[in-house]
Amino acid sequence: MWGCGWFNGTGLVEELPACQDLQLGLSLLSLLGLVVGVPVGLCYNALLVLANLHSKASMTMPDVYFVNMAVAGLVLSALAPVHLLGPPSSQWALWSAGGEVHVALQIPFNVSSLVAMYSTALLSLDHYIERALPRTYMASVYNTRHVCGFVWGGALLTSFSSLLFYICSHVSTRALECAKMQNAEAADATLVFIGYVVPALAALYALVLLSRVRREDTPLDRDTGRLEPSAHRLLVATVCTQFGLWTPHYLVLLGHTVLVSQGQPMDAHYLGLLHFAKDLSKLLAFSSSFVTPLLYRYMNQSFPGKLRRLMKKLPCGDRHCSPDHMGVQQVLA
Repeated sequence: MWGCGWFNGTGLVEELPACQDLQLGLSLLSLLGLVVGVPVGLCYNALLVLANLHSKASMTMPDVYFVNMAVAGLVLSALAPVHLLGPPSSQWALWSAGGEVHVALQIPFNVSSLVAMYSTALLSLDHYIERALPRTYMASVYNTRHVCGFVWGGALLTSFSSLLFYICSHVSTRALECAKMQNAEAADATLVFIGYVVPALAALYALVLLSRVRREDTPLDRDTGRLEPSAHRLLVATVCTQFGLWTPHYLVLLGHTVLVSQGQPMDAHYLGLLHFAKDLSKLLAFSSSFVTPLLYRYMNQSFPGKLRRLMKKLPCGDRHCSPDHMGVQQVLA
């Protein structure tokens, strides 16, 4: 996956020992992500979904959003091996910008990224509503489930431009109409604005409002209808993690769009640097699929109890698993 011929623009990588060391380090980091990150992401995201669905009655508004992010994390974890083991600098024929494999895998990647971003932003806004107006039920579990459904639908519609680009690249009739739609830079710019700028502004606005509410605490803070204090710490950690890991990916998309829109041919050095930045930013983006469920596991006080109840229901032959089983204790530890 990793190549660093962009150091000199000549492709003579063997003349640069520092480049080889960097390539080796990043390759080992990618391998570590595949061997450790992908299994951890699949395991903890699946446990997060199953444990909460098994304890539907005790689910809160943040739990619904984290289940939504966990489903997106499962998709990202499944896509990570193919992306991280892809050809260097995406120069393989099937992996080119208009290739079938690239487009087929890019659509679920974009959908999952949009779901993760908007779930984080909406979690921030609903957390503010729940904290400021704890008895209005505007941010109830019932409403949140419907909102999450709309998030997936909106993400699919937003990624539809990539599907149209793929279809038009394989249709010979109506070539003039399709030629007007074959603008990958416009699709990237739309994705940056809708998938990053809008949710980032919403999350920032919600955090500012939450900071004001915390400075203006009233006796209502002892209301049992409010979220537990650990929920605020989990919210801040989730927002910082999600946007911190996804920001490089969207900045690279924005930089590529700006460079192409200038209409000037790109030097081999900058083109190689751009491919390198894309690979590195995607590695960071995929890491969010296992970092977020780990945050939920260690910062959510109710999750161990839900997981314990789920483990009790797992069959062990003709009997139920003992809650003191060594494997269960290791998961809960």
